[in-house]
Amino acid sequence: MANQQKVAVLGAGVMGEALIAALIASGVSPLVISIVEKRADRCSELVGKYAITVDSLEGAVSTSDLILVVVKPQDMAATLDQIKGSINSSAVVITFAAGKTIAFIEQGLGTANPVVRVMPNTPTLVGAGMAAISLGAGVSAKQSEFVSGFLAATGKVIEVSEDLQDAVTATSGSGPAYFFRFVEAMVDGAKALGLSDADATTLTVQTIVGAAKLLDESGKSATTLRENVTSPNGTTAAALASFESHQLGNVVAHAMKAARDRSQELA
Repeated sequence: MANQQKVAVLGAGVMGEALIAALIASGVSPLVISIVEKRADRCSELVGKYAITVDSLEGAVSTSDLILVVVKPQDMAATLDQIKGSINSSAVVITFAAGKTIAFIEQGLGTANPVVRVMPNTPTLVGAGMAAISLGAGVSAKQSEFVSGFLAATGKVIEVSEDLQDAVTATSGSGPAYFFRFVEAMVDGAKALGLSDADATTLTVQTIVGAAKLLDESGKSATTLRENVTSPNGTTAAALASFESHQLGNVVAHAMKAARDRSQELA
């Protein structure tokens, strides 16, 4: 897809900014990117940082070839109602709202615009994101390639059938929060054993970061790496046995199912 085609980003919050950065990193000229954002100070900040432009909602959606809708799920219906009367009929709409189906977007617009559904996650903000895309009817191979291409600048991308998007939400979409909660618990556990808050935090964060890097770069599975560090009757084995006695696997599975079910409720 040519760089000169115009892109509108509706919603310039933290994720919106990450997507703007990804668009530019993938080769899209800032001159063809416009944002729609109510906060004037935020607009000024992003214009100064990325040399993009600010537009009205009607102006942006009527002239853009790609429209990134980066609003909260509860705001999606109202946003679609606002743009459906002026949207460029050939624009592809890319939605990032959890739980909102392609059919929901299509019905809200009442137009024939092709729709791509994306579930990103917050590590997108540091170029280590995980995004899953699903394609609606009418999305061309060229449009799909463009979406995958710019999202690749934020991390990794896979394509899944839309019926798996709720499972993706429960895995990678909400997943960073599971990690953060585990880190909190490890820090608290270390402090309970007598370490200072600063030392507990440093030890925990670097351990987690290092373990993730080892998993990513070693080519070995998590199972293999866990077995490699677990000596029979050793300290690690004792900790893992405690996890199992408290049914860690079931706790995680139940939490992910709760996230999946909530994603379905948001549809």
